[in-house]
Amino acid sequence: MATAFTYNLSKQDGLSPDLVIRFVQKEQLEAGQFESVHPQLDEALKGLYARGAFHAKPQETVILPTLGVIQAPYAAFIGLEAGDASADELRSAGAAAAKAAARLKAASVSVLLADGIAAGTESCSAVHAAQAFTEGFVLALHGRQADRKAAAEPFSAAQVEFVPDAGAAPDSAEATAAAWKSGIARGAAFAAGVCFARDLTNRPGNLLTPEALAEEAEQLSQQYELECEVLDEWSAAEQGMGALLGVGQGSVNPPRMIVIHYNGAPDDEEKWGLIGKGITFDTGGISLKKAPGMEEMISDMGGAAAVLGAMRIIAELRPAVNVVAVIPSAENMPSDRALKPGDVITSMNGLTIEVVNTDAEGRLVLADGLTTAIRRGATRLIDVATLTGAVGVALGDLVTGAVSNNSMLQEQVIAAGMRSGERIWPFPTDPGYRKLLHSDAADLKNSGGRHAGTITGGLFIGAFAEDLPWVHLDIAGTAWLNKERGWEPKGATGVMARTLAELLL
Repeated sequence: MATAFTYNLSKQDGLSPDLVIRFVQKEQLEAGQFESVHPQLDEALKGLYARGAFHAKPQETVILPTLGVIQAPYAAFIGLEAGDASADELRSAGAAAAKAAARLKAASVSVLLADGIAAGTESCSAVHAAQAFTEGFVLALHGRQADRKAAAEPFSAAQVEFVPDAGAAPDSAEATAAAWKSGIARGAAFAAGVCFARDLTNRPGNLLTPEALAEEAEQLSQQYELECEVLDEWSAAEQGMGALLGVGQGSVNPPRMIVIHYNGAPDDEEKWGLIGKGITFDTGGISLKKAPGMEEMISDMGGAAAVLGAMRIIAELRPAVNVVAVIPSAENMPSDRALKPGDVITSMNGLTIEVVNTDAEGRLVLADGLTTAIRRGATRLIDVATLTGAVGVALGDLVTGAVSNNSMLQEQVIAAGMRSGERIWPFPTDPGYRKLLHSDAADLKNSGGRHAGTITGGLFIGAFAEDLPWVHLDIAGTAWLNKERGWEPKGATGVMARTLAELLL
């Protein structure tokens, strides 16, 4: 059940939801200037602060029964950073509000907004505040659902209303209300795209084969009236997709090349190419991975999920841009037919590749993915992939790594990530790194070894960009979490779906 979000200009008096939420800053409590929904509740909160039971740290939450002093049975007070709140802080605040609602199973929630939040600030406009709150609330409640015989229904608040402080609404109340309505709609669309990406990534490998992923893309395209083409193994062979076919030849489930077209600016020659790695399960092939943790390789299509999630957002909000989304999808399995270390294959654009490590398969399918996007008119390329373990060593699970041939495009992507709360860090691309991919048997080899693995993996993909502006995003560290964090759950995060949408919108 989707949550209905509204912005209510009516005063707070007589609020009767299941839960009232108010954000509080430490400085307000210290100065004795905090006023919320009722003096008795304020005094109770100040008493908790004085005893050190509540510190008003960001996202710290205390829930108080109202005992009839207001119609709502519970009030939650949530800490917020001092000063002008950023979109990141408001997104986290929305997540904390959602978790408070979930603790109480509150079907209806009223979130009271101080004037500085409702009307927006220099660092965060009213539209972006509404978007951030909405995203945080929805995403914090959406996680992996276990497939159990008696599965519990996940909690979802039916109604969330944002209410400006009594007497604090600015003179431009109608304009603020319109901004919140717009931001809420945008935030709901962004969150839905991420939830879609998470659900795909969390799906077990036996249920999400390349063919099943293609069916998901077709259903999405049909829902939003997008053009979709799916190339099977025979069509891929006709078009010379030797890299995709090479990776997929070891599995009984054949590969697919999935292409979705969105034409929001028919008169514009510019076309974004979004390419997502769609390895629905990765054993490493003949270069077999270690058993511990291999079950998490259901997430190796996190890049494909991010691209599909972004396309859902784009199709929902209809920006004036042109996009071709390409998802090369395969299973990487060991068998008597699988690629062997030392094999030489020919990619779609004619470059030959020495396969020195069959576990470096994502870059192979992405090579044909970039060529597919280029042949369908893409003028700027962004690929998203759970590519290397090395990026996790360098950046952990907090930041996505980037490799690019165009600093201007890379800065645009990084800025979009900052707006989304998804940080991106650029890696160097000095010419010496490219030399690590030199092969004695082919045009290049698919691995440069352990050193600078994230950089050489990205540069391998960039060899197929044909001098077009290109950015590679390595989400191997950020696409899957072993512990929930803020609005990101344990398991699939859906990372980069919102960043891609922010970039194109």
